[in-house]
Parts: sequence; C-alpha cells; structure tokens
Amino acid sequence: MGSLFRSEEMTLCQLFLQSEAAYACVSELGELGLVQFRDLNPDVNAFQRKFVNEVRRCDEMERKLRYLEKEIKKDGIPMLDTGENPEAPQPREMIDLEATFEKLENELREVNQNAEALKRNFLELTELKHILRKTQVFFDEQEGGLNSTESMTRALISDDSIARQTNAGPVQLGFVAGVILRERIPAFERMLWRACRGNVFLRQAEIEKPLEDPSTGDQVFKSVFIIFFQGDQLKTRVKKICEGFRATLYPCPEAPADRREMAMGVMTRIEDLNTVLGQTQDHRHRVLVAAAKNIKNWFVKVRKIKAIYHTLNLFNLDVTQKCLIAECWVPILDIEAIQLALRRGTERSGSSVPPILNRMDTFEDPPTYNRTNKFTSGFQALIDAYGVANYREINPAPYTIISFPFLFAVMFGDMGHGALMTAFGAWMVLQEKPLAAKKSSNEIWNIFFGGRYIILLMGLFSVYTGFIYNDIFSKSLRIFSSHWVINYNESTVNTNQFLQLDPATDDYTGTPYPFGIDPVWQMAENKIVFLNAFKMKISIIFGVLQMLFGVSLSLKNYRYFKNQMSVYCEFIPQVIFLVFLFLYMVMLMFMKWIIYSPKSLDITTKPYCAPSILITFINMVLFKKSEAFEGCSLNMYGGQQFLQKVLVICAVLCVPWMLLAKPILIMQGQKKEHQLLSNNHVGNENGDLEGAGMTGGNAQADSKQHEKHDLTEIFIHQGIHTIEYVLGSVSHTASYLRLWALSLAHAQLSEVLWNMVLSNGLKFEGWYGGIALWIVFAFWAVLTIGILVLMEGLSAFLHTLRLHWVEFQSKFYSGTGYTFQPFSFEIILDQAASSSEE
Repeated sequence: MGSLFRSEEMTLCQLFLQSEAAYACVSELGELGLVQFRDLNPDVNAFQRKFVNEVRRCDEMERKLRYLEKEIKKDGIPMLDTGENPEAPQPREMIDLEATFEKLENELREVNQNAEALKRNFLELTELKHILRKTQVFFDEQEGGLNSTESMTRALISDDSIARQTNAGPVQLGFVAGVILRERIPAFERMLWRACRGNVFLRQAEIEKPLEDPSTGDQVFKSVFIIFFQGDQLKTRVKKICEGFRATLYPCPEAPADRREMAMGVMTRIEDLNTVLGQTQDHRHRVLVAAAKNIKNWFVKVRKIKAIYHTLNLFNLDVTQKCLIAECWVPILDIEAIQLALRRGTERSGSSVPPILNRMDTFEDPPTYNRTNKFTSGFQALIDAYGVANYREINPAPYTIISFPFLFAVMFGDMGHGALMTAFGAWMVLQEKPLAAKKSSNEIWNIFFGGRYIILLMGLFSVYTGFIYNDIFSKSLRIFSSHWVINYNESTVNTNQFLQLDPATDDYTGTPYPFGIDPVWQMAENKIVFLNAFKMKISIIFGVLQMLFGVSLSLKNYRYFKNQMSVYCEFIPQVIFLVFLFLYMVMLMFMKWIIYSPKSLDITTKPYCAPSILITFINMVLFKKSEAFEGCSLNMYGGQQFLQKVLVICAVLCVPWMLLAKPILIMQGQKKEHQLLSNNHVGNENGDLEGAGMTGGNAQADSKQHEKHDLTEIFIHQGIHTIEYVLGSVSHTASYLRLWALSLAHAQLSEVLWNMVLSNGLKFEGWYGGIALWIVFAFWAVLTIGILVLMEGLSAFLHTLRLHWVEFQSKFYSGTGYTFQPFSFEIILDQAASSSEE
C-alpha cells in the first residue's frame, strides 16, 4: 500500500560529514525537513558539548532582537514581513550580525536613558510649575482682614499663647510644598494629624491633567500640597512623613516676587526641554524604523543558526577531530533528495570531501511518518490525538475522511444547518491564503481554521442526510409529489385532534417516496414513532458494519506483519462472534422490512405479527422461545430457532478460542524451542565439570522461571483482550445508538425553536408585523447558530470522535508508536512564531 494507508518506510542511516562542511550540510537538511537526528551524546551535559559557545552567542543575539522587538511594538511601528525565507548565514557572518545587534542595542539603550532623564527632569519642572501656581493661590487668600500667616497662626496655637507671644513679637511659621499621588492624600492627611497632634495646617489642590511617569510611561494623577508648621521639630517630622509617602518636595520662595521670577524660569526650561525631548524621540523613532525593516529576517537567521548548532551538538566527533558522525531516521523514498541536499551543502562550504550516507540495520522501531497535505492533515490530527500509529501499522485516516463526516451528519442531518456549516467551511477554504497570512494568535480560531476541510465535509454530508430526513429548519421540502393521498373530509379533520398515517389504508399508494422521507410525515402525529424506529435501526446497522470493517482491517495488519497466529487465534473468532450475533441481528432487520407489509394478503405477514428484533435477539441468546400472537408465526423463516441456537453456540465457543488458543500455541512453541536447545547442548553438558553443571542447572531453573513469568503475562493479556472484545461488542453496538439519540434531539430542538420563536413572528398583521418579524427572526437566527449549529455541532463532533476512537479504531489500531520529528526550519520557525505571539 502507499503511504496514504500506511506510514512511510523508514531507515536508520549513519552520516559522515567533514567538520568544515557540517554546518552547510545541516543547513540544507533543515531546509529540506526530512531527517530526524538521534542524540549520540545522551550522557553529556548540555553545557559540555562542542558547540555550546555558539548556542550561547545565538541566545544573546536572540535576546537583543527581543529587546528591539519590544521597543518597536511599544512605539507601534509596523514590522515589515515580506514572507521571505533567508538562508542560514555562514558562521563567519555571525560576527557581523553580533556587531549590528550590539550597536543597535547600545544606541537604543543610550537614547532610552537620555529620554528617561529628560522626562524625569520635565516631570519635576512640571510639578514645580503647578506648585508655584497653586501656592500663589494659597498665599493670596485672606480671611477676616488677616493675612494668611496670621490666620494659620491662630489656627495652630491657642489664644493664651497668642497673647503671650504678641508682646514678644510676631510668630514665624515654616512651610513645605510638594506633590503626592492623589490616592495617597487621605492617608497622608491622617498621618500628619496623628503624628503632629494637629499642630500642622495642610492645604492641597488637585492637578487636573495626568502626568507621565518616566519609569513606566503610565499616566498618573497627582495633587499639590503645602504644609504650615511651627518649629524645627515639626519640620523634621513632616519631612519624614513626606518621605514615607513618597511625596516629592520642592523649594518654594516666601516672597511673591521670587515666586513669579522662579515660575518664569521654570517655563523657559520646560520649553527648552520640550524641544530636546522631541529631537530625542525623533532619533529613537528613526533607529526603530530602520530596525523594523529587517527584524523579521534577523529573527529567521538567528533561529536557523541556533537550530543548526543545536543539531550539531547531537553529533559525535571521530578520533581525528576532523569528521562529525551522525545517526538519523530518513524516509526511504527521500534518500536521493537528502543526498542531493548534502551535495549542495558540500559545494557551498567549498569542501572537497563528499559526505557519506550509509544505511544501518537496527532492531529499534522506526518513527511513524504519514505524509499529509492541507486536506488530509486535519483528519490525521484527529487520529494522532488518540495515539500515533505503530510503524507501518494501517492508518485509519483515509477511511475517517469518509466515515467521520458521515456519522456526524447522521446526528446533525438538517439541510439548513448543514448549509450554514458548509458556507462557513467553504469561506475558510476559499480564503485560506489571506486567512493563513494573518497568523492569528486566537487559539479557538486556529482550531476552526486547521479543521476547515473537516467542517466543509461535515456540512456537505449534513445537507445530504438532511435530504434523506427531508428536514430543513424542522420543515420539509416537497421535491416530489407525496405518495400519500389523504381522504379525510372536513368533519374528520375538525373533530380529530390527532391524525396519524396508517399505511394499511388506501391513503398510501403502495410505492415508496423516490428519495428520503415523504414530506407528509412532517404533519403526522405518529411522526416521532416512525422516525424513531427508522433512525434507531439505521444506527445499529451503521455501527455493526463499521465495527465489522474495523475487524477486517486488523486482518490487513496481521498479514502485512506476517502474524499468522493472530489471524487464526484472534481475527477468525472475532469475525465469527460479530457476524453470528450482531450481523445476524442486522439481517433480521432487513428481513422484517421485506417480509412484513401492511397490505399483505397473508395474515402471518401483517405488521402486528412482526416480531420485535430486540426481543428476538434476547430470546436467541437465552435459548428462549418467543411468544406468538394469535394467528401469527413464531419465526420469520423456516428453521429459525435451530439456526439461532447454532449461531449462539458457535459465538460462545469463540470466547475460549480467543482466550486460550494463542497462549497455548505460544507455550508449545517455547517448549519445542527449549527442547531443540537442550538437544544441541546435551553433549557439552555431559563433559562439563560438576561445578559447571550446577551453574548450568541454576541457569536452566532461571530460564524456566522466566518462561513461566512470560506465559503468565501472555495469559493475562489475552484474557483482558478477550473480555474487552466480547463485552465491547455488546457495549459498542449499544453505543452507536447515540446516532439515533442525537439526531432525535437535534430535530426536536429545531422544531421547538420554530414553533416557540419564529412562528410567533408570523402571527402579527399590519405594518408592524414586518418589524416584529425582523426582530423575531434575528432572535431565532442567533439561537439557531448559537445552539443548533455551534453547541449541537460540537456535541455531535465529540460523539463522532468517540465512535471512531473507541468503537472503530479499537478493533485494529494500537496507536503506541512515536511520531517522526524531522529537523525542519519551517517547523522550528512556526513554533517560535507561535510562542512569541503567546
């Protein structure tokens, strides 16, 4: 089979590279992305490998680029992404890159430091400007004919103290002025009051415009304050409190003329600082714009260099220190392409010694490599999420491409909802190039976009099953004329609330509807009874057929790996068990549909004589006869009871067959092997010394104990496998009833939304009826998309996924392999881009 049905054939190769050509050759292999290197130095610490210094240099360059990127994003400068993929630079070009990045970083850090110092100076001058303005208002206030100093004096000292100090001379008050964060004012005021015992006078005013913090760049709101006090002791205490609340104090002259003169000087310096700050920002902007043009390419180059040296650290040096030796897994079909890449790398490096690629024999399991494209990658991801296939194990993905959207559509069948899903999937498929170029970091969107072809197929299949169910937003389409002719008169319709369709009457023409379900069933009261029976049976039919197909795929695995024992001891009894019980039940369903007819002339084939398939199956397993109605036959065909007993007995005999046959055959094979070894060494054992004979006896005893242990594990494993299959066949068949249950729930929810929401909008009359219909339709559309398409779609998707993982793949798929992880620049760059966006 091709690689679509099985993973690629892989081989382990040994690669010899000359030291001078190793870098260029690995670079070419990274561009090709088809080689997975093995670590030949697993016991060597990462810091003790040969190229650790080069990796550190790359880490340092990457750090500088991240710093530049952060500054570019801070200024909102767009980074040019031309979509180019530059080649990995030569090792000698690393020095030029390091010098360029060092120069840019130093220049940018110097500009940032100067700008921060200028901004801090500008902030101080701005705060001082506001202090001089606000304190002028404080000093100009007068109260009761007294100047402000006298007023504050009376507020700070008692009347007796004023009387005593009037004779000694006027009281001199000190003050400090500063700026504090606005949210700290209440706590600051309380602390001053408690620490100074109310002997200070605080005035504060808010600064209307926010100020920029030079350290963080955030906008902060501040307030100006002035504190009056008496004495040096209070002055010291006030300053300590200001320092504790991180308030900034500024000098403020007492004389009005000095304050005006200082304010003029502050305004002049602010204007000068604005000019210098503008020039600094222009220079910083020019530096960042120049860096933004190349930073994407620089990141690609540095990451490629780093990846190459990381890979070279996996290699071994030969004794001459002139040759690097590597081991790698490669697809057999791509060996020629790999050799061409190695030849290109050798020519680039100017080496005269060609690289050597030798295939090696190994008993190690190769990695699993399934080639995918943009269409199959989504389905392969669903399979790999369960477990990566063993090497060359059959790949379920090709079959899942059809079965997954079909089983989803069985649960989601509605032409309208399927059309919405198809439109969404088709839009993503048609616009995939521009959508992929946006490289969104939204995880939910990336999941939808990655599964765009799955969504498209699920929508198309849902439209198809919607035609089968004849269901579009809970209504039916009359594509063909109905094959029912209702002969009710007006009185019958008016007097009977529940009208049911009866195929035994002349209302039914006797021929089936050409495609799907007749639209007349949409109006029948027994619609749910009819659809339940139909959907329940097709769920079991699809389930049994898919499980049987899964078991048949296990035969392909056994034959490919030449495991004849599993064919006879597992596959054959599994097929017999599944066919004799569950496929027979499916055959009974078809026989019931064919034999029993409402217009049959034979009374034994009337619908009321039709036996229940479930009761028939239970009685078959229990060897119990079914109870017949009067005039009806017990059996659908002659010899049914005898045949059913034979089928059940054969199915039961398959259980010990699966349980014991394989362990017994393995045990017999080991005994034969052991006898052959004993016969070959019997001559040597007779000539051995007594001590050596004792040693041989101990070894033989250990060998027997080991064989006993292995056989115990085999019996336990086979017992678990048998129990899982037998019980799983029953539970898995019942599990497929979820197809019926979710289909019924989806149809009923759709009908509820139509009857309780949209139909109400059609009842209004007049001009306002159109407005009401628009409002009701919008509400119905939101509920339809949100509940029926998204939530019900997700529910059906998860149930379909479970049916494939458990019911289908468990029959043939082990999924215990490990994936092929080639050294690929494309994968490395995509991972780096996604991590940087996060």
